[in-house]
Amino acid sequence: MRVSSTSFKDGDYLPMDHVLSADYGFGCAGGNKSPQLKWEDAPAGAKSFAVTCFDPDAPTGSGFWHWVVVNIPASVTELALDAGNPASGKLPAGALQVRTDFGKPGYGGPCPPPNDHPHRYLFTVHAVAAETLPVTADTSAAVVGFNLHFQTLEKAALMGLFKRT
Repeated sequence: MRVSSTSFKDGDYLPMDHVLSADYGFGCAGGNKSPQLKWEDAPAGAKSFAVTCFDPDAPTGSGFWHWVVVNIPASVTELALDAGNPASGKLPAGALQVRTDFGKPGYGGPCPPPNDHPHRYLFTVHAVAAETLPVTADTSAAVVGFNLHFQTLEKAALMGLFKRT
């Protein structure tokens, strides 16, 4: 399985369009748009997909979940730019965004502490063996991750970087 994006290349710094917006109050002033993601060569037996964005470098002791989408129909192979915005209407029918570490569903872009090292943002597409996961929009990302651990047939990821000065 492979994942690609027209928004950024694997290992590159994420453009400001994808960085957290000022209205979140963390001190960043980006566009807070989720990147476009496309995947191909999913394994046979995939009944749905999930997409996550995780920062393992966040100074929390447990990383930081920036985006969690589950129950993406098996016929879908792409999420459009800004699909993570609950008001955009760009999420495929049937897909469910789950609460992130910002406390609500939807995409929340990078915004690491000022002068910290570059953080890694792992955009992972999971090919899932179940059509739906037993979660709701208020389920924690950790519980979704637990479910994905047992239901993922294969996964592929892109890594974007961001450093705040």
